[in-house]
Amino acid sequence: MATTTRRSSGRAKKPAASKDELLQYYRDMLLIRRFEEKAGQLYGMGLIGGFCHLYIGQEAVVVGLEATAKEGDQRITTYRDHGHMIACGMDPKGVMAELTGREGGYSRGKGGSMHMFSKEKHFYGGHGIVGANVPLGAGIAFANKYRGNDNVCFTYFGDGAANQGQVYETYNMAELWDLPVIFVIENNQYAMGTSVKRSTKSKTLYERGVAYGIEGEQVDGMDVLAVKAAGEKAVKHCRDGNGPYILEVMTYRYRGHSMSDPAKYRTREEVQKMRDERDPINQVRDLLLKGKHATEDELKEIDKDIKGVVNDAAQFAQDSPEPAVEELWTDIYAEAG
Repeated sequence: MATTTRRSSGRAKKPAASKDELLQYYRDMLLIRRFEEKAGQLYGMGLIGGFCHLYIGQEAVVVGLEATAKEGDQRITTYRDHGHMIACGMDPKGVMAELTGREGGYSRGKGGSMHMFSKEKHFYGGHGIVGANVPLGAGIAFANKYRGNDNVCFTYFGDGAANQGQVYETYNMAELWDLPVIFVIENNQYAMGTSVKRSTKSKTLYERGVAYGIEGEQVDGMDVLAVKAAGEKAVKHCRDGNGPYILEVMTYRYRGHSMSDPAKYRTREEVQKMRDERDPINQVRDLLLKGKHATEDELKEIDKDIKGVVNDAAQFAQDSPEPAVEELWTDIYAEAG
């Protein structure tokens, strides 16, 4: 792994986790996994239209970082956003209803997969334009500094978006103004379908912050405890008034870029090897079993409960009516002429 940049004190040590913490991480990641699997099924049935980007395989990233957040912290991300919503406590029913375009959804069925928000959970989207959420995240952090609070904005984007010019303009402003923003690069290694090895000569993406004096590090995004440790370090850095921090989280998505992507740019063997050897949920499952914190039967019961939550969300989505025609004229900037 690469070394860290300015002001770094070295990679954070992976913390020991209690039984309750491990069980919570297991539940949270499993809920995201089962939700996304169900979303994939509904898409195949024609109940979800448009684009649908699944988070399967990347669950440890957002669960590990949410474990470091406090009330008032914000998060903003791109279109692979269902996992982020669920991890910050948004209701799976409202998320699934929005995916299916029903009025019970978070945007009353008008936003779909890429446009959901929650003021209560400080979730600022879901954005469809690659990299466009990064300056918005810095803007949220600017508001925190202006108000004098110690809130942090987690700003997520992928390895593909890391090549966008607006990202580097934002880096410059964030460091110049010491903004409390954590730039989280979810490096799933394939962007929209091009291997990161083919799209950049950079050995790491977080080190691009060196030009702006931004500290950062690379972390194993398939290990929820490693992500949490790095997240705690980044959060402290920001809350202490030291400006932005970059986390490059090395992760892997099992599905294509979206549901319409056959993912022929990688082999089935590669994906299966990652599932077999590095799956984030199985890693925590093994810790629970080896530590005798849970039995096989108890973990099966957790899975059963979570499948019930997800099935209820899917049923709620299908039972919820489509938006009324009048909704075409709400939530717009101009009066109908």
